[in-house]
Amino acid sequence: MGKKILVVDDDANIREVLKLYLEFEGFTVFLAEDGVRVLDIFRQSKPDVVILDLMLPGKSGFDVCQVLRQESNVPVLMLTAKDGTEDKLASFRLGADDYVVKPFDPLEVVARVRVMLRRTAESNPSVSAVDKIGLLEINMETYEVRLDGKTVQLKPRELQLLFFLRQHQNKVFDREQLLAKVWGYDYAGETRTVDVHIQRLREKLENEGCGYRFKTVRGVGYKFEVDR
Repeated sequence: MGKKILVVDDDANIREVLKLYLEFEGFTVFLAEDGVRVLDIFRQSKPDVVILDLMLPGKSGFDVCQVLRQESNVPVLMLTAKDGTEDKLASFRLGADDYVVKPFDPLEVVARVRVMLRRTAESNPSVSAVDKIGLLEINMETYEVRLDGKTVQLKPRELQLLFFLRQHQNKVFDREQLLAKVWGYDYAGETRTVDVHIQRLREKLENEGCGYRFKTVRGVGYKFEVDR
């Protein structure tokens, strides 16, 4: 399964944009909008990275970061509208791992999250980015897929579709939902492209007894069905 990211910001637009970009990259995303409820969400979700706004209602990002550091070594990426050196230094003193100033490019945030996850994996060899389902191995860091030990060449969109469906295994999505989540909300092509990509994934990754399947749910759409 994809790594879990907790996004904490009181701006709904920022939360939704980051959620969209992170889910597109295969991450599982949790959201919080203030500095009070975030701690309960953090304890329940146990994220791999926290993206934390500095200015929050109820409890500031500084206060939240301080509590997080008392409870966990989870990487923390601070978001702020301020570009002052004092705020940066204060964030690092409290244990934040990185710092991004608003307005930011969501792709930069995703890239920084991946760097933080890679550093965590390098410092803790027991942490693996490889997701295994029977003979199928999906490496969420290197974007490599292996079946029975052999590398399977997937095109970028096939890989993104696989990541998304695996992240939401056993859940049905219609074609429009998959287009929005994988191709993007501004995609103007035909829904039939989903059918084509699902068929390609079947041809490349399905075999008898593999323990999963790209299942067609008649009249609805598709799901990545994994045997219980």
